[in-house]
Amino acid sequence: MKFGLMYEIQIPEPHYDGIEQERYKQVMAQVELADEVGFQYFWTVEHHFLREFSHCSAPEVLYGALSQRTKRIRIGHAVALLPGQYNHPVRVAERAAVLDIVSDGRMDLGTGRSTTLIEMDGFQVDPEETRAQWEEAVAMIPRMWTEDPFTHEGRFYRIPPRSVIPKPVQKPHPPLWVACSQPDSFRAAGEMGLGALCFNLGGYAQMAERVGLYREGIKHAKPVGSFINNQIAALCVTNCADTDEEAHEFAGPEGVWFVKMAEKLYAPWQGHHVPDSYKFAVAAVQQERTGKTFAEHMQSGAFAMGNPASVIKVLEKYREAGVDQILCFMQMGNLAHTRIMHSIDLFGRHVIPAFT
Repeated sequence: MKFGLMYEIQIPEPHYDGIEQERYKQVMAQVELADEVGFQYFWTVEHHFLREFSHCSAPEVLYGALSQRTKRIRIGHAVALLPGQYNHPVRVAERAAVLDIVSDGRMDLGTGRSTTLIEMDGFQVDPEETRAQWEEAVAMIPRMWTEDPFTHEGRFYRIPPRSVIPKPVQKPHPPLWVACSQPDSFRAAGEMGLGALCFNLGGYAQMAERVGLYREGIKHAKPVGSFINNQIAALCVTNCADTDEEAHEFAGPEGVWFVKMAEKLYAPWQGHHVPDSYKFAVAAVQQERTGKTFAEHMQSGAFAMGNPASVIKVLEKYREAGVDQILCFMQMGNLAHTRIMHSIDLFGRHVIPAFT
């Protein structure tokens, strides 16, 4: 099993002048350390307008900076939003190829369609069309990397013969992933030959079911790219400390804050028509409105917090469920930078070796 760091770049209130610059410098230092201690992946979201929850609206700029500060760790979009109002697919292909070049072939491209009305309304995105837009765009991107000239005639995009340049370093092209939440999306990801990025916090029991659906889809895969990326990665809120008590005291409340803030992002859906393709995600969040406790998150494995031995016990359950990579969410809420650095260091020295 592999391990990646997953970031929203969270900056809870109170804000002060310079806090965003400070937080970005902290993130870069954390990723440099992760590269040194053996993490295989670094991932961030692309989110817009989500004050406090995520200040990561231009991740490709951050990736460029990190590509020059790291040597081994892979740099992944989790995810580039593909409705055209956010990102034209040509621009996604171009930026990803440049990142692959400057990182010496360390880029992974995850894609998605957006889930919050806060973002969709801000970019005038029609929720009824996001799935169709994503499906058309994700099939275009690998062709842009492998065909010259590239041309396309579709519902949303009409592109005459053009050379989409530059081309990525990785051949035939970088690995492709997709964000997954509802059960059907895991099977669909497998059928399209895409790696699955699971951002649900259902714990390892839920992942066993999702992995089964994904592997079933892989059996019938017709990949949108040139190869099947048979991998499934699962989000886990993670903190590694010297003792269980220390992790629970300092990281526990910040993890709970992260989950509660994530639930609030779906509040604007109330009173609005929910398209069929979003009903599962919205209903799932509404069912969690009672607010799970820290103890409940620990019991399910959604949180892995404690000393290295305790964290290993939780993550072993994910490996048993068939998960290929853990997306370690360590920069949660207002958890101190020094504690995050210590967690990364302990994780690299004690947890990762237990799975290699």
